[in-house]
Amino acid sequence: MNDATKSLMQRLIDRVFPRMPDFYGLINEQCDLAVEAMHLFASFLESADAGIGQKVRELEHRADDLKKRNIEILNASFSTPMDREDLYDAIVGIDHLVNFTKTTVYELHLYKTPPDKCMRRLSKQLTVGVEALRNGFALLDKNPADALPFAQEAHKSERKMKKVYRRGMVVLLNKDNFRAQYSDPSTTDPSTGPDELALDFVIYVIKRREIYRHLSHAADRLGRVSQLLNDIIVKLV
Repeated sequence: MNDATKSLMQRLIDRVFPRMPDFYGLINEQCDLAVEAMHLFASFLESADAGIGQKVRELEHRADDLKKRNIEILNASFSTPMDREDLYDAIVGIDHLVNFTKTTVYELHLYKTPPDKCMRRLSKQLTVGVEALRNGFALLDKNPADALPFAQEAHKSERKMKKVYRRGMVVLLNKDNFRAQYSDPSTTDPSTGPDELALDFVIYVIKRREIYRHLSHAADRLGRVSQLLNDIIVKLV
């Protein structure tokens, strides 16, 4: 069989049985961008730099483009290396984790609320969890059994985020902590009465609680993706 005949036969085979896209590589690309977004988000919470916040938003747009591309490839593919539902959930789940970075930056700006220690601790654990997911998904192609510890590490980060959230709420609801911020005469309006101070406290709590809760939802998503990774490992091993 000459080269021309081989080429024709290969084209016919590719037409009838299209080559399977590299879904492992596509997911890994999403994971790499998610880790980049988490580090940038953590940097924003440390500095409250508006320029870094804008970079977080831009990175989230790139993540959306990757998600859209991967779903289109999935829909057009003849075969997949794992369940289609699992692939779809992985593509969407990883993107949702990045979405939380942008929406948190937006809420902080909208509520005119500076980042605090609780938010930074939540971000730290979220970053650890997303890094674990990235490391786990990267092993699915060659050594899926070795990915299990990373799925467990991501799940552990979810539990730690829940603990940080609860502790943060205890501190947030402590009126003495809030009152201490207004004990300095140089930062307190002399005309502020007890009613105004009480209202300020309520507004202060509501704003921060909204952002804490938003990051708690990110922990929920982290937990779901870590469980998905665990399920995929079980199916592949």
